[in-house]
Amino acid sequence: MPRLLVLSASTRSVSNGRPFAHWVAETATGHGAFAVETVDLRELALPLLDEPEYASTGIYTHQHTRDWSAVAAAADAFVFVMPMYNGGFTAPLKNALDHLYAEWQGKPVGLVSYSAGPTGGAPAAEMLLPVLSRLGMRPATRRPAVPAIHSLVADGVFTPSAGLGEELTALLDELGKLTVDERLA
Repeated sequence: MPRLLVLSASTRSVSNGRPFAHWVAETATGHGAFAVETVDLRELALPLLDEPEYASTGIYTHQHTRDWSAVAAAADAFVFVMPMYNGGFTAPLKNALDHLYAEWQGKPVGLVSYSAGPTGGAPAAEMLLPVLSRLGMRPATRRPAVPAIHSLVADGVFTPSAGLGEELTALLDELGKLTVDERLA
């Protein structure tokens, strides 16, 4: 069974993204097409890129990079649950991507964004696409975006708005097809 890594991309101490990412991972597990693993960038705690070699060499000096490399390399596909800050994606997400290179090559990725405002973080997801392309990743075309995230989280539990479960299922279906395509290539 292909392995899906759900990455919670907020590093804030209090984040509505964590309960949302938990819901995404539970939904992905229930979907049944993937063995699901989660990673929280806050817990991963990568420092700003501090490797002496370019990531494309695959020569990692620091244990935190070697550990992150092993987690990412083991995944067949990804879902990034990502907030939008000031119209863009977060620096910690870019940093996590920049730490590695070969581990991303050819792998499908789904973007699920959120924000406090009305866009649901869609501009941040769009902004990330050129970076993912440069890394050789294969972004899914479906990109669920959740506006007013704060209104969907109470007592640490995310409650999806109408239709969000179906949107996420469609994204997971697409990632499943992209993953099968990658394995056949």
